[in-house]
Amino acid sequence: MKKNIKKMTYAELTAERDKLRKEHLDLRMQKVLGHLDNPLALRTVKRDIARLNTLIHAQDIGIAKASK
Repeated sequence: MKKNIKKMTYAELTAERDKLRKEHLDLRMQKVLGHLDNPLALRTVKRDIARLNTLIHAQDIGIAKASK
């Protein structure tokens, strides 16, 4: 995930972030219900969301250029 996100366009970044947010919600529900197989998955998904938010924000303020 880390290697290919820098090459993504703005629309792809936001779509991937939305997908990961849904996955994070599903993992949280599994944790509450007691059916979570891999507890570290929550941490990795949260970190991936944070990485995407950083790149999205950088493109918003003009630090990073969006890929074409």
